[in-house]
Amino acid sequence: MKACIFDIKRFAIHDGPGIRITFFFKGCPMSCWWCHNPEGINPEIEYYTKEIKVDGKVISKKEQAGYWITIPEVMKEIEKERIFIDESGGGVTFSGGEPLLQHQFLIAALRECRKRSVHSCLDTSGITSENIIREVALHTDLFLYDLKMMDDQKHLKYTGVSNKQILRNLKILHDKKAQIIIRIPLVPGINDDKGQIDRIISFLVTLPDIKYVDILPYHHFSRSKYMRFNRPNRMKSITKPSDSMLNNLKKCFESAGFTTKIGG
Repeated sequence: MKACIFDIKRFAIHDGPGIRITFFFKGCPMSCWWCHNPEGINPEIEYYTKEIKVDGKVISKKEQAGYWITIPEVMKEIEKERIFIDESGGGVTFSGGEPLLQHQFLIAALRECRKRSVHSCLDTSGITSENIIREVALHTDLFLYDLKMMDDQKHLKYTGVSNKQILRNLKILHDKKAQIIIRIPLVPGINDDKGQIDRIISFLVTLPDIKYVDILPYHHFSRSKYMRFNRPNRMKSITKPSDSMLNNLKKCFESAGFTTKIGG
């Protein structure tokens, strides 16, 4: 069994508790306008030309986005980081892209982590069938669950998919007593107005076991990726949220009873 991934991040401190190793799965059913990992959208291995300037000369280099990995290889990489994981109360995080697209491999990896007492996080958009989310919940220690907006038409416009299955699956995880941190990617002009935030809060308070919210402010770090992979960047004119806006939104969630962080 193997999966297609596009990156491994070591010493990750924003992908769950402690120091973690994060595997980024290739392939995503969504096409969010603000995606920070556009190389993770296509489930296939991609090839591109990277240009480097050296002493005024442009050197072209062929590179590849995505490669195959097996369960033993995943566990080998995790064991390399074991001392940092154990000392910090960390673990492994499966991110993407969307790991649930390769759910059979994901479940096998989660089971192996459980056998070895390695804490597991799944960073997910929640797009999958109810049967798969129930099965994954049996083997996952913590869900980092993206919640982008409540308005289904806006969700469809800006992500390419409806949010109905996302909300159903979140309720399933809540009812199964899964450990969940809600992550809200905050994008100016798209989901940062008070009406949108109030609707998210009103929904979350119906799930009383959810206590934690991370607000993830939009940033421009991915601009070079869009150029590299020859993808249209629909967010060129968007500026990052101001500190005052972020702090005001943080207070809104805290007033509703949620432990809230800015950033992961």
